[in-house]
Amino acid sequence: MFGGLRDKLRAARARIGGSIQAAEGKAGSEEKAVPAAAPAPQSPTADGQAAPAPASPSFVDKVKVLITERELIVSEKDLNDALSELEMTLLESDVALPATDAIISSVKKNLVGKHRKIGESVDALVVNALKIALLDVLGNGFDLKEYITKHERPVKILFTGVNGTGKTTTVAKIGAYLKKEGFTVVIGAGDTYRAGAIEQIAVHAERIGIRVIQHQEGADPSAVLFDAVDYAKAHKIDVVLADTAGRFHNKANLMSQLEKIKRVMKPDLVVYVDEAVAGNDAVTRAFEFDKTVGADAVVLTKADMDSRGGAAISIAHTIGKPLMFLGVGQAYEDIMPFVPETVVEDLLGGA
Repeated sequence: MFGGLRDKLRAARARIGGSIQAAEGKAGSEEKAVPAAAPAPQSPTADGQAAPAPASPSFVDKVKVLITERELIVSEKDLNDALSELEMTLLESDVALPATDAIISSVKKNLVGKHRKIGESVDALVVNALKIALLDVLGNGFDLKEYITKHERPVKILFTGVNGTGKTTTVAKIGAYLKKEGFTVVIGAGDTYRAGAIEQIAVHAERIGIRVIQHQEGADPSAVLFDAVDYAKAHKIDVVLADTAGRFHNKANLMSQLEKIKRVMKPDLVVYVDEAVAGNDAVTRAFEFDKTVGADAVVLTKADMDSRGGAAISIAHTIGKPLMFLGVGQAYEDIMPFVPETVVEDLLGGA
């Protein structure tokens, strides 16, 4: 997952570290070249002769990278080339410009002016700065288990998104995940328009052993999901997962229908689903969906097929909504709760 981005970030990590070490080496050479300090000025002699003039500033006072008690102070100029390369790496990996700018700014903030004892690990310094930057951009993620545990039941989750992004399969995967974690689940078949959609979710539900509430094709999806919530309340079910038809944010009639579904169902969470491989398109669409109907969290499918990682890096920062899960394969168990620390460790490796 995100293999291309992983390789590029580790190369950028090495380049930044190399830049700091080069500055250290230059500073060390300049320090060795400093002439001995002039002797301290003497008091006037007994015969009244003037004392020697004070020593002029030594060469060490003028070197760009300062060494104080064998400490290196990293300057911005030392990092310019390496940070420009990191910026290109992120943009080429489909990381959105606002997220890229935030990462570069954070790395610079945590390195420029940093005092480091010469001989201490440069790599550890760089890795720490990159981890802080990536974690700031990725946000905290969304712990669905914790949310359900603390929330009044049933927890009603409405899934939205564009056509063809794997939304219905994602509903089934999350159902299987929650069932494995000990929660009871019912699925509402709210996609009543796409041919075969009701049959698709019914087959998934049967395979994972979860009840599905459905009406006939073409029925009002609001009525279907209202019935799903009623069923959950009557049978003390923990979670209602509501599938809906895929739609684009610029289709006014479909977005109005989604607004009606929200009014009737009163979901606790609205989850936007898109493909990780869509890169910046996924970020843009998530932003527009959130602006139009709202979103509380995001699920990205096909993360296992995405070498760039741009959407996963960008989406939480750009739209201000946390990532909840990553889809990482075809099987029901191939869904991974999004834990930012785990993703960053995988991208950067240890110090």
